Amino acid sequence: MRLEIYISDLLYRYDCVTVPGFGSFLTQRVSAKLHESTNAFYPPKKVLSFNEQIQQNDGLLAHYIADVEKIPFEVAVKKIEKRVKSLKSYLTEGETLTFDNIGDLSFNNEGKILFEPSYHLNYLTDAFGLNQLVSPVVKREVYKEEVEAIEKVVPIAVTTEKRKARPYLKYAAIALLALTVGGLVSSNFYVNKIKTHNQLAQEEANTQLENKIQEATFVIDNPLPAVTLNVTVNKQVGKYHIIAGAFREEANSDKTVQKLKTQGYNARKIGVNKYGLHQVVYSSHTDRLEALKTLRDIKKTHNKDAWLLVKDLN
Repeated sequence: MRLEIYISDLLYRYDCVTVPGFGSFLTQRVSAKLHESTNAFYPPKKVLSFNEQIQQNDGLLAHYIADVEKIPFEVAVKKIEKRVKSLKSYLTEGETLTFDNIGDLSFNNEGKILFEPSYHLNYLTDAFGLNQLVSPVVKREVYKEEVEAIEKVVPIAVTTEKRKARPYLKYAAIALLALTVGGLVSSNFYVNKIKTHNQLAQEEANTQLENKIQEATFVIDNPLPAVTLNVTVNKQVGKYHIIAGAFREEANSDKTVQKLKTQGYNARKIGVNKYGLHQVVYSSHTDRLEALKTLRDIKKTHNKDAWLLVKDLN
């Protein structure tokens, strides 16, 4: 039996995996690191270690082997003891035990177990998918500061004679100023025009939306013939309401209530919702299953857009 396979599986989930009569494999979380000389980024991981002093059986390894191999717990314990005896004999003969993805075990001169961990697997599940990353060196160019060249400023002297000799400079300056002012005025005019256009478009869209909401109602494709029902009034209205529609104008909600009542429904208004719309219901129920059954019948035969509102109206 290869114990290292089961030990490796458990190291992902536990910080200590004990092999009874042999020792314990421990894990310690280490944060991400940066190697300054190689510019390598190392993700967080679990560092493995081995403690020969912790040998008491905690049942973790035996229970896991019993579950995987579908054998009794006592049989798993016996198999572990047999494997440990074999491992100790190999170490006594001076051999090095290699546990795949865990590390190497060997005896030192004092007869103690030395452990050299393997770095092939990262047992930290939080770092799954994170690999070592080497970043190229960022090179920065250092420009020589030529202080003397920056500090030397040659003054420009403008005399009266030169201004008279070059009158076109005055007109050029005036033309440049006029173009700048004209450009600013044109830019402001264009921006204001765009803002006005966007504002008018937004107001038009809001008006259309408001009209749609006021005219909103449900469509009855196959209206049922009017029937007369003898309904027993229940004082407990209930919190399950089958919504027929919501209207911006209260007059439209009143018309809908009257229309549904003539068709045999116990319709009524239940107030205004948070959007300011007057809600009309087909009926209200205290029993949830009864309300769902009635809703299915209404959606099938009368109004497919009907829906169920659960709310206490007290």
